[in-house]
Amino acid sequence: MATSTLHVEVVSAERVIWSGEAVNIIARTVEGDIGILPGHSPVVALLEPSAVEIYTVEGNREVVAVDGGFISVAQGRVSVLSAFARLGREIDQHQAEKDYTAARERMEHESDDEETRERFNRARAQVRAAEKYTGQSSPGLAV
Repeated sequence: MATSTLHVEVVSAERVIWSGEAVNIIARTVEGDIGILPGHSPVVALLEPSAVEIYTVEGNREVVAVDGGFISVAQGRVSVLSAFARLGREIDQHQAEKDYTAARERMEHESDDEETRERFNRARAQVRAAEKYTGQSSPGLAV
């Protein structure tokens, strides 16, 4: 019997970022966007650095920046596991934009090493999450 909700947990290396009941999840995987509703087939997928959207049973929308990781769906449970994750409401959009620009410039002109790519991906994910959370796009940034 399918339930009408999903139990969702978003976990980073540091802490549980969000846990609760939801009616819909939208996430970006390496194969494209995935929407998850109650009764969804089991799946495990790699996440792209992006913003995961969680639509709660109360009618709210939570936005979470992730720098990659995994999403797992099975038996009405959704787990989002990422080394870094942050709620959209916790993100300083202006600072995320500055971090993104600095990392992009470093990649283009100085060093395209693993640490710089990690900073770039985290900043890009935070900019996307902040944009989705506030509904305001970042002028002049192509993220």
